[in-house]
Order: sequence, then C-alpha cells, then structure tokens
Amino acid sequence: MESLSTFWLSVLLFVLILASAFFSASETSMMAINRYRLKSLSAKNNHQAKRVEKLLKNIDYLIGGILLGNNFVNILAASIATLLAIKLWGEGSVILASLTLTVIILIFAETTPKTYAAKNPEKIALPASWFLEVLIKVFRPLIFLISYISKSILKLFGLKNINNDILNSEELRMAVVDSKPMLSKNYRKMLLNIIDLEKVKVEDIMIPHHELVSVDINNEDEIFEQLKRVQHTRLLIFDGSENNIIGTIHMRDVVNVYAKDEMDISAIKELIREPYFIPEGTPLSHQLEHFKNQKRRLGIVVDEYGEVQGMVVLDDILEEIVGQFTSSQGESINEINLQDDGSYLVDPRISIREINSALKVKLPFDNAKTLNGLILEHLQSFPQHNVSLKIESLIIEIVRVNKQGIKLVKINKIN
Repeated sequence: MESLSTFWLSVLLFVLILASAFFSASETSMMAINRYRLKSLSAKNNHQAKRVEKLLKNIDYLIGGILLGNNFVNILAASIATLLAIKLWGEGSVILASLTLTVIILIFAETTPKTYAAKNPEKIALPASWFLEVLIKVFRPLIFLISYISKSILKLFGLKNINNDILNSEELRMAVVDSKPMLSKNYRKMLLNIIDLEKVKVEDIMIPHHELVSVDINNEDEIFEQLKRVQHTRLLIFDGSENNIIGTIHMRDVVNVYAKDEMDISAIKELIREPYFIPEGTPLSHQLEHFKNQKRRLGIVVDEYGEVQGMVVLDDILEEIVGQFTSSQGESINEINLQDDGSYLVDPRISIREINSALKVKLPFDNAKTLNGLILEHLQSFPQHNVSLKIESLIIEIVRVNKQGIKLVKINKIN
C-alpha cells in the first residue's frame, strides 16, 4: 500500500513539473508574441488570436493568473518532493531532495520551456489562451486582490501604466530597417523618408527667397519680359516690395490667354491667383496634408514677421519621399560633381540635407540650411577664394567667389 502511495505521489510530482513548465512557457510566449502579427491574425477572424488580444488588454490579470498557477504548482511540487524523500530515504534527505527538485524545475520547468516559448511564441500563446482564460475566470476574485495590491505598491513608487504597443518614430524606423527580407531597398527607403517627414521643416527644402523669380505688378514692361523668358510653371507677383507677394501666375493660363489673342495687362492681372502662405517651421508631414486639403501645389514660406523666406512646391515634398525627379527645365542639374581625384565640386547653394544624403555625412543643419550658410556660420566673415576649412569629416575649399557670395567649393572627405 505504501509503495502504491509513493507511485502516485511520483506521478503527481511529474504532472506538477509539467504544469510548471506550461505556466512558464505561457508567461514568456504572451510577453514575446508580436502584437502586430497578433492583430493581423485577429483581423482574419482567428479566435485564438482574439482571445490572446483580450488577455493582453488586461495584462495585470493575465500575469496574476499565470503567477498564481505557477507558484501554486511549484510550492505543491516542493511539498510532494519533500514527502517522497522522507518516505523513501528518511528525514535526512530533505535538503538533497530540495536541491534536486530545484535543478529539475530550473531545467525542465523554467529554462527549456521559456527558451522554446521565446522562439515560438505563437505556438504556445494561442493554444494556451483558452486554459488561461478559464483560470482567470475561476480565480478572478483572488487575482483581482493580487492585482490591486500590486498596483497599489507600484503607485507608491510613482509608476503608472504605460502603453508599450504604441511605437515612436525611432522604433518604427528600426522596424522598417529590420524588414529587409520582406521589403525591397526602394520601398524601405521610401518608408524611412515618410517617417522622417515629421522631422523635416519646410525651410529645409524651400527655394530660398533670393532664387525666386518674381516681378512687380506695377512694371508692365518687366511683366511681359518675364513671361517671355521665365522657365518655371509659375511666376510670383509682388506689389512694390518683394516681401509683399500678392499672387502667382500659372504659365498654362498665360498660354490660354495668348491663344485667344487677348494679351494685355488687364487680362494678365485677371490671371493672378491668391497666394498661399506657409508659416516657417511647419513639418513636411503637416504641409503635405495642408496641400491636399487646400488643393494647392505651391506655398510661400514666411517668418513670424510675415517676411518672405522662400517657396515650397508639392514636388519638393514628394521628392523627399521617392527621391529626386528631373528638374523643371527637363534635365538633371548636377550640384555635386565627382572629380578624378575623388574630391567633389559643389554648388554652395545646395542644401545641407542633400549634401548629407549624397556624401553620407552628418553636417549639422539646425541653423544654416545651405552649404553656403554653414560656411559663413563657421568663418564669421565673407571669405576669399582658396580659403579652406574643416567641418565635421569634410575639408571644404572655397574655389570661386564674387560680390554676391560664394559660387563654387571643393570638398574632400576625410577617411
């Protein structure tokens, strides 16, 4: 009879170790499962995935239920092991039995099942969810008490609930970078560019004020002269001062008027469209949405005093996502030219962001937005030609200057 009792105690101990392994694997799999993969399965009407989502929404109850079950079976297993040791080898074997059970639980009920669950969370979490749901329902009052006490202790340390399911921009960026096996290089680059739209401001990509083509509405001769030679699709119109932009004229409208043989100043003035102003500091992600809502393709960037800083067109924002298009003149403009000796001849009007992208460097653009501005910021004076300076990992030599500013620079990268 005693041997029969010992046999059943051994069977019970074995079952308890398996139960401990189940709870350990369940805990790890629930924490390791991919939340977005889970949402995808749930959207496909996978009932197990929906059950896991429901459990994870109340993480306090889930952890409380798993730990309640795990601690119960571990403590009961320790008691059974002690009882078996006393029956088989006497009271002196209790310490040895405890050490042996600790090693067995550590290997077979902790390390092995948790490692497997971490590598295969779906295989464990989905089928285990129904049992955990039943367990939580049965012991809900006790689990509620455990959860309440745990939350109260955490509040004493000033810890509050944090939603870890929401990815910030850097985490989202890393998710895109890690998706190499699933997404092509071009798609990953576009997604990364979209994520970065929030960081880039309109002034970072705008055409600066001094490069804008504009004409005074009061100068009729100049208006017609500009209409003849302008190479852009739109001509800016100001009244008296270049900061007083009153509108734009689209060249398509001019062609229509010319076709009707109504080319006079009054007809031209009727073509002027109301300008659309953009506050300096607007993120590109917001401005893209504004262009869409306003049905616009062009905006004038102004500072806090209303002075014109430059112009942004929709194509410039799209280029930030998909890459460089051809120029408005129908051909590519090379602002960076690689030389035979490995150096680069660069138009200093180029934006620092373009330099960083093309040369794989990290020049700062918090203040100055163009290479010209960055050079002047470092020199603190108007430079002469053949002056060289080092900025970050670049040696910049000023090759050509005139009265208006720096016209050409030579750049060497420091390895």
